[in-house]
Amino acid sequence: MKKVLLITYYWPPAGGPGVQRWLRFVTYLRDYGVEPVLYIPDNPVYPLLDTSLLDEVPPDIRIYRNKIIEPMQWAGRFLKKDVKRISTGIISEHKPSLAERVLLWIRGNFFIPDARILWVRPSVAYLKKVLKTENIDTIVTTGPPHSLHLIGLYLKTETGIKWVADFRDPWTSIGYHKKLRLGPLARNKHKRLEKQVLNTADKILVTSSTTGRELEEITSQPVRVITNGYEAIDYSEESPEPDRLFTLSHIGSLLSGRNPEALWRALQQLTEESKEFRMSFRLRFAGVVSPDVLESIRQHGLEPFLELLEYMPHSRIIKIQRQSQILLLIEINSPETRGILPGKLFEYLASKRPVLAVGPEDWEAGDIIREARAGTVFNYGSGDEIKKTVFQWFEKYQEGSLQVASRGIQKFSRKELTRSLAKELLWE
Repeated sequence: MKKVLLITYYWPPAGGPGVQRWLRFVTYLRDYGVEPVLYIPDNPVYPLLDTSLLDEVPPDIRIYRNKIIEPMQWAGRFLKKDVKRISTGIISEHKPSLAERVLLWIRGNFFIPDARILWVRPSVAYLKKVLKTENIDTIVTTGPPHSLHLIGLYLKTETGIKWVADFRDPWTSIGYHKKLRLGPLARNKHKRLEKQVLNTADKILVTSSTTGRELEEITSQPVRVITNGYEAIDYSEESPEPDRLFTLSHIGSLLSGRNPEALWRALQQLTEESKEFRMSFRLRFAGVVSPDVLESIRQHGLEPFLELLEYMPHSRIIKIQRQSQILLLIEINSPETRGILPGKLFEYLASKRPVLAVGPEDWEAGDIIREARAGTVFNYGSGDEIKKTVFQWFEKYQEGSLQVASRGIQKFSRKELTRSLAKELLWE
């Protein structure tokens, strides 16, 4: 069996989407002839924790750990509230605090590509010994944080080892880069490092075709698409009874830019025009929500219908998805987000509940939803169409017939995706 070293920052007990992709791949890789060996930080600072995921780590996986210096931990001693917002991705669209602006400027211009850069050089020295001890000839780096790709870059340069760079999100083209207040020198350094990584790695993995096409403009190295997916075992049991109320649920973070006022306006009108809708409707957010989004909800008179749930174990999230009447998928309205395929998209498909998606034009996630016949996709200006669709679904909910049967989604199961990944790691 071939050993492959995975270098990752996010690992249980980390919560959130960053941990799911490789936790599931590691679970199945040995079924396809690959023995994963892990390298993770010994003392990380995770913005979200889900200790239940520790039970899902294969017990006999070899894991190497090395200490990491976390600059944001120092800042958090003095500016805890501002650091927490930035760590979870919640950056105000309107009036970020002075502390936020200063932290973002420091983060963008002094820690390139990110605040985990101080882990790079110690990791390279440490891993040279691990590669010899374990007789490993292939490494995988997964980012963000993209500083981990620099570990791969230096190991490749200094040892000649085979290197696969996995981009769960884009690097310089991702939307939040504009909010880091980058100076010209920092911006150019990001671009230079990204190009160096992309042209030195032996293979590039991406999570969407859109991102793949973007990176192919920068590199001549092979780019492979392996999307995120769903865990089939989570959906092997009979579906639980749907919620008694007409719940529209959004799972995960609602950043400031994910604020479709056309949707809130449509829901406001329905609560004003239909007593039956008003008596049955609930808007559920499970995860971190930006104050900007909450203010927009309040302005549209939807606060009485709002149910806010704190971050919770992934197993509980799966149950909420399967019980909700409608699942909301919302993306920032920008050309830069057309290739974003969040992990929850595939769990939504497996949940077999109707998906109401609002996102940018030519959104790849929208194409997948339409192909699977799993819901309806709108842009940010589709207020009347959203209102009409929601009320049609509400009528089906009243009849007890609101459901979908997503088709062709088996290719997105984690085990099937791991089969494709193993072929790349075995260089077939």
